Amino acid sequence: MKRVRSDRPVGRTYPVKWVAVALGITALVLVGGPYLFLDVFLGSAPAKLRLPSVASAASGLVAPGPVSGPWTISAGSQVGYRVGEYLFGQAHTAVGRTSAVSGEMVISGSTVTAASFSVDMATVESDQGARDAQFRGYIMETYKYPHSSFSLADPLSIGPLPALGHIISKTATGTLTMRGVTRTVTFTLHAERVAGGIDVSAAIPITFSLWKIPSPNFAVARVGSSGTLELLLHFVRSNAEGQPLQPVKQAPTSTTVYVPGTF
Repeated sequence: MKRVRSDRPVGRTYPVKWVAVALGITALVLVGGPYLFLDVFLGSAPAKLRLPSVASAASGLVAPGPVSGPWTISAGSQVGYRVGEYLFGQAHTAVGRTSAVSGEMVISGSTVTAASFSVDMATVESDQGARDAQFRGYIMETYKYPHSSFSLADPLSIGPLPALGHIISKTATGTLTMRGVTRTVTFTLHAERVAGGIDVSAAIPITFSLWKIPSPNFAVARVGSSGTLELLLHFVRSNAEGQPLQPVKQAPTSTTVYVPGTF
């Protein structure tokens, strides 16, 4: 019997073009994968905390003239962190925030004589549960240091009463306590009179080692040695016991009115 010759090589083989395609896909995953991960799963970082536009302030409220007296932090306030991180070699900004912030401020004449706030660190959240677990555990040890706080060290002169919606910027000095460590910080704060009270914002640079905050570094993730403490605080008038006072309301058809006054 005549044996039929076969030209098929022993074992499975692939044409050269398919090998090239496979290599191309592999390169795309290795090079483009991190970008895809950052864009799809992490997305872009939230915008920085800033003073809201007066146009977005609640309408139908009278902005009281004199500002002397006690003020307390109210709903709408936020405190959090902004830090650069590297995932798979690609730069990304991690942001975590909480609205669990309380505090007060006292104004006498044209001077802020006292101001302080406290943050429940266990409530700080980002867009990644794994990151939050690291933050509460290894990084900030919130089970041991549940709160961070700030207290104004020196009276802060404001100057003439600003008009509604006018932003003033001042340099403030105080003591910041995080992870059981208290240090003096000096930073620029921005304040604005709005229809419902006074808004204050600031971005305080933080060098982690000064507060004994570790910078976690893993095989695919690395965090820088510094970050920013962001805050946006909304103060409303309060009584002697620190309870918020109800703002004065106008007729629904009225626009926001600025009532002149002095400190």
